[in-house]
Amino acid sequence: MSWLWALIIGGVAGWLAGAIMDSDRGGIFFNIVLGILGGIVGAWLFGLLHIFAPDNIWGVLLTATVGAVVIIVIARLITGGKV
Repeated sequence: MSWLWALIIGGVAGWLAGAIMDSDRGGIFFNIVLGILGGIVGAWLFGLLHIFAPDNIWGVLLTATVGAVVIIVIARLITGGKV
């Protein structure tokens, strides 16, 4: 069941990050991958900054969304365009 939750939260986090950053990328697979990678980056970044999100669905969603936004920002800096 945890894999299913990871896919659902990853998809929602990726979609939220794309909406926040006005990303022209799309698709459910892209959003899921972006959200899952965002969860990893967000957890690392929050740990680095000593920020602790609640250990529930909302905290995980917040962490993954922040991480996904960071990934989009870095991708835009590298590519010089809209991702």
